[in-house]
Amino acid sequence: MSSNGGAPYRSDEPTSFELQPPQPNLPPVVPHPDNPYATPAPPAAPSAPTPDPGTGRLIAGRYRLLAKLGHGGMGTVWRAKDETVDREVAVKEPRVPDHLPERERANAYERMRREARAAARLDHPAVVNVHDVAVVDGRPWIVMELVQGRSLGDALQEGTLGARDAARIGLEVLGALEAAHAAGILHRDVKPDNVMLGRHDRVVLTDFGIAQIEGETNLTDTGGFVGSPEYIAPERVLGQRPGPASDLWSLGVVLYAATEGVSPFRRSNTPATLQSVLNATPALPAAAQGPLAEAINGLLQKDPARRPDAARTRALLEQAANPPVQAATQVVRIPESVKRGIVLGPKALLGIGAAVVAGAVGAYLVVADPFAGPLPDHWKVREEKVLGASLAVPDGYKRGVPDETDDGHWVTYTDESGAIWIGLRLDKKAEDTGNSIADSAAAEMYDDNSDFKEGTAYDLNMAEGARTKPEGETTYQGKSAAENTVAYTTTDSQNPRPREMRIFYYKTSAGNMYKLTVNYPGKGDFTDRGREVAQTAVDNLKIDDL
Repeated sequence: MSSNGGAPYRSDEPTSFELQPPQPNLPPVVPHPDNPYATPAPPAAPSAPTPDPGTGRLIAGRYRLLAKLGHGGMGTVWRAKDETVDREVAVKEPRVPDHLPERERANAYERMRREARAAARLDHPAVVNVHDVAVVDGRPWIVMELVQGRSLGDALQEGTLGARDAARIGLEVLGALEAAHAAGILHRDVKPDNVMLGRHDRVVLTDFGIAQIEGETNLTDTGGFVGSPEYIAPERVLGQRPGPASDLWSLGVVLYAATEGVSPFRRSNTPATLQSVLNATPALPAAAQGPLAEAINGLLQKDPARRPDAARTRALLEQAANPPVQAATQVVRIPESVKRGIVLGPKALLGIGAAVVAGAVGAYLVVADPFAGPLPDHWKVREEKVLGASLAVPDGYKRGVPDETDDGHWVTYTDESGAIWIGLRLDKKAEDTGNSIADSAAAEMYDDNSDFKEGTAYDLNMAEGARTKPEGETTYQGKSAAENTVAYTTTDSQNPRPREMRIFYYKTSAGNMYKLTVNYPGKGDFTDRGREVAQTAVDNLKIDDL
């Protein structure tokens, strides 16, 4: 292993040699630094963007470079146009530090050629398609399909995946690995940043840059370590001959990270990470249960002979991705009177307190109603006696800790990812000395609606100009209720994020006002999940005193 010239090890450092990143005249934040295959989001409204050096260059007489997409351990990836067939492609430009010896430079170029050969040999929808290798001044430029989407690593920055989504993605990656192994190819760098989430639910395994092709000579760099430490199998750390089980270990770590939010072996530096790969026993996954947990635990066996093979892994992941019909459909057994759902409004969040809301920029709970049918697996009913209501919460969700702003009238539950949160608040008529409770649920909703547009409702870092969709009066168990949906952007100047919030209002016959709020990402892979959670929360809310 390389000492990097005396510099401290980092778990995210380039794995075969140190690559100096490109220095374009653009804002310093690169949207997709670790996954060059994804099309990044537009930069935050630069006043006069300067084209990247090299933009407009024609490669091999047909590939016009349009813009840089990002960079990785082997080079810089450009969005380009194939002018021969008039389509956009991704082109990987080899970038090798000038200070490297000629032998290591040659190894780097040969590794890129092997990446192209490895991917081109595979005919599978979950493997990135390689169109061409253009040699310019002795350097290979890889031309491949442009996958519109983002990496699993980027998606996990917003929160974890549910068991079914993780299993579905795992099945696609497993299919790509099975195709590679059948062709005598080991990927050797399976990690979230190399798993693309494309359009139409497509999952693509990318970056065969360090793949080992059966029958070809091994490439090594002097003192170099090839691979991403926290995803490398123990036998590779020990210098033993890897096999398909080594890639399956990496898949197990990816599935663990997808459901738990972090690799179980990540440490502060590379040596410590490798030691944990060899010796640490990861905690059992909390979010993954049943067949998915069995698959993860099996794939993370230190002894490759004890890991399940691809066929057994596929069977477990299929069970997790397609649970029995009863478990998959039970949450939609709801009465017509509550199908439209329940959400919470601005004033309700004020009672939650800034510290709780800020610390929970995402958590979710789902609420139980006796008419909604049996709860999904791994959920628990939480009775909130002070609020006179019951909530159904997935296992592992944390109840908010009250602070000095707590008046005993609110509760929140937050998952560890922080992507989605749910709050329930009760304003009692007997304590409403300022007559702030409106005459009806719909009137309360419209009062809050104007505050949302001004960005003054709740301490949610909500910018002005939120878009609202008041549904007006609806019903809850046959009685009047109201709801609203609010789309807004956070005020974080460094990283403003789109958020969405559903709010349900219900006023009891005693004049008490309930508000159920579900807050989740406004764009990305977790938006649909957040909306599903919001609907389920509404459908399963139980208020004791109607």
